[in-house]
Amino acid sequence: MYQVMNGHSGGSFLRWTLVLQLLLCGSGVYTTDSTKNCKLYSDSESERKVLNRLEPLAHKNFTLEITNEAESYTYVFQLCGDAWGVPGAGVVQLDNKQKESKPTVIGRYNATQAYGGSDWVMLFYRDGETYDGHCSKEKRRAIIMISCNRDMDVGKIGSVLEDRKRDQDCFYLFELDSSAVCPPLQSKISPGSIILIIGVCIVAVYLIGGFLYQRLIVGAKGMEQFPNYAFWVELGNLSADGCDFVCRSRNREEAPAYRGVATEPLEEEPEERDDHLLPM
Repeated sequence: MYQVMNGHSGGSFLRWTLVLQLLLCGSGVYTTDSTKNCKLYSDSESERKVLNRLEPLAHKNFTLEITNEAESYTYVFQLCGDAWGVPGAGVVQLDNKQKESKPTVIGRYNATQAYGGSDWVMLFYRDGETYDGHCSKEKRRAIIMISCNRDMDVGKIGSVLEDRKRDQDCFYLFELDSSAVCPPLQSKISPGSIILIIGVCIVAVYLIGGFLYQRLIVGAKGMEQFPNYAFWVELGNLSADGCDFVCRSRNREEAPAYRGVATEPLEEEPEERDDHLLPM
């Protein structure tokens, strides 16, 4: 009975482990290949690197609603994915006053252009649906300006500008803030500071470890708990002697009080004995 239950629980454990590994692997592939869904208008290695910087923004729908007296629209943007579930659409426009109307495709992610600087990325989605009566009935296109903002991972999309009062090259402009396009922070610690920090850490480990060893293992008390106490005392004495020898300028011997007195010790005079003068 125990073997059956143990085999059953072991099989369940292996099955759930396999499922978890598959999910993790699938998630990794899904995240890594997300920006590859975008097809560049003209294949370029530099543009592909710019797209890879936007990886944290993948698989997120960004929605913006614009309402005025005459019109009310909702715009949906997704990086290298189907915005609002429309196949191939990167940016779509929804008419809030005509709920039953189908979304208008402004730009497609299979016609992408990407340009970037140190702290910004400009994304182009081309080949949208044609204008009805503006811009010489050319195809719509969307421009998404993504700027660096270290205070937020992903901000809200905003500032829609539709420039259609021209004969050609009309566009929709969107703005988005994100830390994904921010340059990496440069370390402000100098090599000397790093060496100093390492030195302080070594000294701290030496003092704390030596103190614990002397107290707990050796059983030392008082100042003898200091690691290598005898060595440091001797080193201090030697350092003091060396400083005294190098830095002091006065002579080692004391100067005599009078010049006429010789510094050599006086010879001991023989003791005069007068024992022969005493009466016998």
